Amino acid sequence: MEKISRDVGEVQSRLIDHRPVTQGEIRYFIREFENVNKMVVEANEQVMPRCLQGIHQPLADLSTRLEVANHTAQRVQQRELEAQQSAQLQAGVAQEREAWEEFLREQQRLRDQVDEEHAKANNTPSISNSTYYFSCFVNV
Repeated sequence: MEKISRDVGEVQSRLIDHRPVTQGEIRYFIREFENVNKMVVEANEQVMPRCLQGIHQPLADLSTRLEVANHTAQRVQQRELEAQQSAQLQAGVAQEREAWEEFLREQQRLRDQVDEEHAKANNTPSISNSTYYFSCFVNV
């Protein structure tokens, strides 16, 4: 009977007492955590520097190419702006030239009108040649 009570006690302790199972799970968790920790340390010390070295040069090359492309785009924009301003300047010069020629024609018309009025007032023939006036001023 003593043997049966011991067996029943062992069975009862195995059914109720979960410490060995819990301790085994804790040991397994700790081992897995240590493995993960080793992998993280290895990644930080070995893999990360290699990845950074592998990425650094292509990024530097890309940065250089982007700077060159940006500089080229700025030059193209500057040339286009200069061409646009040049076209506007030429159009402005043509307008000013036309306005100046119109002004000279108007002055000639007014000069002729004044000459006719002067000629009528003095009963002298009208002289509309501007070179005559200039020669008069030069000979004075």
